[in-house]
Amino acid sequence: MAKLSFDSIKKNFLELVRRFSEDEITSLSAQLSYFFLLSLFPLLIFSVAIASYLPIDYMRILEMMSNYIPVEAMQLIENFLLETVESTGGGLLSIAIIGTIWSASNGINAIMRALNKAYDVEENRPFILGRLIAISLLISVLLIIVVALLLPIFGRMIGVYIFSFFGASEQFITVWNNLRWIISSSIFFIGFLYLYRMAPNTKVYLKDAVWGALFTTIGWQISSYGFSLYVNTMGNYSATYGSLCGVIILMLWFYISSIIIIVGGEINAIIADKRGRLKR
Repeated sequence: MAKLSFDSIKKNFLELVRRFSEDEITSLSAQLSYFFLLSLFPLLIFSVAIASYLPIDYMRILEMMSNYIPVEAMQLIENFLLETVESTGGGLLSIAIIGTIWSASNGINAIMRALNKAYDVEENRPFILGRLIAISLLISVLLIIVVALLLPIFGRMIGVYIFSFFGASEQFITVWNNLRWIISSSIFFIGFLYLYRMAPNTKVYLKDAVWGALFTTIGWQISSYGFSLYVNTMGNYSATYGSLCGVIILMLWFYISSIIIIVGGEINAIIADKRGRLKR
């Protein structure tokens, strides 16, 4: 493998800057954030419907999400869920499944198109096959994200239960309590790695997708925390957008997240190109 040097890092960075403009990443991110917004609310309905059959309080999940999402956007989500839970009946789950699969798979399709552009390939898979791939990616990534979100919430409970069989000390439980956040990030990494490996319409080697997945995992968490901190402490969007404040902030968060995801795919494409694996 080629030796990593300052010159190679500089060349790769300049290539990424060129691709950022040439592949219209900002425009693609705007499209992707739109599909994310359309997917969010059916996905929330579906999550609440599933949680009603499990010993899980969905408010705990929302509490975990609040670490990444600004206050105004979280208030919008919480109000929507409260109204949904109070006003819907037994048909909630079946309706939510249909709405979630269709709407959220459109978001995955948008990611697939963006990654195809990064690899300079056309989407020539049949419509049905493309939709099935999108749905399978959606379900897989959704399960990984749910586990990643639930682990910080229930991690201590799980650690106490497992390590009680081995007579673990309270100090060891404290170490586990800190490690579960690292494990949660690792699960996010696996989810992004799977997405980058399967979504493009070309063969992507696992070793080529690692760096993009690592960038997205770290970049998404840092940008989400940073954006949430900025909005909650310094941003005053309510003065400009009024009652639309929550929607605007949610769209901005989706937009930032979309840029991170697409840039991660571009990094993978650059690495594949340098290794002679990018088909043109």
